[in-house]
Amino acid sequence: MDVMTLRPRPTPPSAFRPPSFAGRLHDARTATAVGRWLGAAFAVCFVTGLVSHYLQHPPDWAAGRLPSRPVWGYRLTQGLHVATGLAAIVLLLVKLWTVYPRLFVWPPVRSWRHALERLSVAVLVAAALFQVLTGLLNIVEWYPWPFSFVPVHFAVAWIATGSILLHLAVKAPEIRAHWGRRSEGTLALPAEDVRDRRSLLLGTGAAVAAVTVTTVGQAFTPLKALDLLAPRHPDHGPQGLPVNRTAAAAGVSASGLAAWRLEVTGPRPYTLTLAALRAMPRAAARLPIACVEGWSVDAHWEGVPVRELVERAGGRPGRDGVRVVSMETAGAYRVTEMGADYAGDPLSLLALTLNGQVLSLDHGFPARIIVPNRPGVLQTKWVHRLEVL
Repeated sequence: MDVMTLRPRPTPPSAFRPPSFAGRLHDARTATAVGRWLGAAFAVCFVTGLVSHYLQHPPDWAAGRLPSRPVWGYRLTQGLHVATGLAAIVLLLVKLWTVYPRLFVWPPVRSWRHALERLSVAVLVAAALFQVLTGLLNIVEWYPWPFSFVPVHFAVAWIATGSILLHLAVKAPEIRAHWGRRSEGTLALPAEDVRDRRSLLLGTGAAVAAVTVTTVGQAFTPLKALDLLAPRHPDHGPQGLPVNRTAAAAGVSASGLAAWRLEVTGPRPYTLTLAALRAMPRAAARLPIACVEGWSVDAHWEGVPVRELVERAGGRPGRDGVRVVSMETAGAYRVTEMGADYAGDPLSLLALTLNGQVLSLDHGFPARIIVPNRPGVLQTKWVHRLEVL
C-alpha cells in the first residue's frame, strides 16, 4: 500500500488583515503635487457651479438684478465648469492612487482624534466621487438615480468644499513640508523617486490634456474638429444647433399649433397672431446658446425685442421682469422668469428665425426666448404667454 505524504495546508490570510502596498510614489510629496492640481480644479468647478446655479435659481436677494452682459458670460463659466470637472476625474483617480495605502492603515482607529480625521477623509472621498460621477452622467443626460440632480449636486458641492477645507487644515503641516521640491519633508524622501515622480506627473498632465482637447470643442468651437469624446458636437442638430429636448419629448406637436396665439399680460394686455407678431419691428442678434451640459455655440437670431412687447403691454422696460410660459405639457422649466435686466436688454428677443430660417419645431417654433448670458434651460421654447411682472 502506497503511503501518501500529507502536507499541512497553508493558513489563509486573515480576512481582517490590511493589504500590503509595496509600490513607490505612495508618498506625501506625490500626493501634495497632484493635490494642488486637483484643488485648483475643484475650486474652479465650485465657483462656476455657483454661477450656474444662481443664474438658474436666483436667490431672493438677486432676483431681477442678474446681469445680461457679457453676452458670452455663461458660455465661458459653464464651459470651464464642465471642462475642469472632466479634468478632475483624472486628477482624482491619480490622487486616490497616491494615498490609498493610508486608507487601509491598521488599526483603522487609534484615538478619537484619529477617528474624526478618518471620518472627514471618508466624507471627502465620498463627496468628491459623487460629484464627478453625477456630473459626468449629467452631461450625457443619463439619470439612473431617483433624486433630482440639480439640488443634490449643489448641496453635495458644499459638503465637498467644506471637507476639502477641513482636510487642508488638518494636513497643513504635512502639505507645507512637501509643497516644493526643496521643502524640508521632500528633501528627506529617497532621491531615486524623483525621476519616477516626474514621469507620473507628466503622464497625469498628458491625460488631463487629452481629455480636455477631445471634449472642450463642444464649447470652445475652434477645437470642435477634435471633439471626439464629448457627448455633443456644436454643429450637429437641426438648423446647425444641437437639441437637448425635442418637441416630441415636450409634448408639443405641429397640429397643436394651428391656432397658436401669443398672449401678453400686463396693464394693457393683448394677443397676437403669428402673422401680427411677424409684422412687428424686428431685431437681429448673434448670441450663444449655452447648455448646462457644457456645449455651446453662437447662432444668428432674429425676432421681436422683449422690451418692445413689455412696453406695448404697459410695462416699464428695464424695470419690470417677465414670466415666460411654454406650451410644454410638463417639465421643470415650462415656466421661467427673467429679471428686469434681461427683459430690458435690447438683445433679448422673442426669436422667430434661427440662422436665417424659420425656427424648426424642435428649436421652439413658432417663437422662443433667446437672451444673452443665460443658461440654455431658461431659453424657453414654444412660448405662448408672456406675463409682465
